[in-house]
Amino acid sequence: MAQKTALIVFAHQSPASFNAAVLDVSVQELTQQGYRVIVSDLYATNFRANATRDDIIGDLRNPDLFQYGEETMWAWKERRLSSDIMEEQRKVEEAELVIFQFPLYWFSVPAVMKGWMDRVLTQGFAFSLEKMYNNGIFKDKKAMLSFTTGATQTMFQADGINGDINVTLWPLQNGTLHFCGFQVLAPQIFWSPAHCPAAGRAAMLEAWRARLKGLQEEKPLTFAPCELFDLSFAGGFLLRPEVKKEKELQPFGITTGHHLGKPLPPDNQTRASQDQEPGCSSNL
Repeated sequence: MAQKTALIVFAHQSPASFNAAVLDVSVQELTQQGYRVIVSDLYATNFRANATRDDIIGDLRNPDLFQYGEETMWAWKERRLSSDIMEEQRKVEEAELVIFQFPLYWFSVPAVMKGWMDRVLTQGFAFSLEKMYNNGIFKDKKAMLSFTTGATQTMFQADGINGDINVTLWPLQNGTLHFCGFQVLAPQIFWSPAHCPAAGRAAMLEAWRARLKGLQEEKPLTFAPCELFDLSFAGGFLLRPEVKKEKELQPFGITTGHHLGKPLPPDNQTRASQDQEPGCSSNL
């Protein structure tokens, strides 16, 4: 049996951080399971976040109007992308599992990780209009977000000051990972470790180690399949009328994003298992 490969895209400036401790646990546990683990340490390698003309080697198709998406699609087809992008794309191709490890910045990923997504997940390589969502290019791969927050878990509840964490995660998990076809595993959320005692942080790491042991057996999050929609410009890529009618009697929407004006499906982007780990009070 061929060796499995896991890619961890890591974004934290300090090797003494809790994120770095999580990374170490991930590498140790996945290696013990027989994975070949590749780490892309974005800060350590000074990965460039901004998507520019420098990402394309050689002439542009349309030098009068630079369109990054179009130009990088052609450059990918012709193997004319910059070497750092091509190296990261090679890692993604080899990996069955991709984990993004980061601290939550402004309800999203740090700029350097957003730059990785912008530059590495190019059209053609990661998606096309014919190959997206559950029919996407990476449909045989799994991906997940693993991140720390500064806020407590209660602040990210539906009645908390930050709003529902399920809504926060929708653009990343559906709009980026699932859009590229990944089977998206429930996120691993480390709630406010900076405000936890050492014992609480240790408990978080042990819970993560325990989860990693059964990660490949986990079912992915639920998203609305493409088959529910009219996948044409004429049809507006809208939910098919018969499907919409069928969903009218259901108490919840289909997903966090496809709520249809109904209550959100509970824990659609997090699962109930992603509660706060024991040993760290959300009031700290």
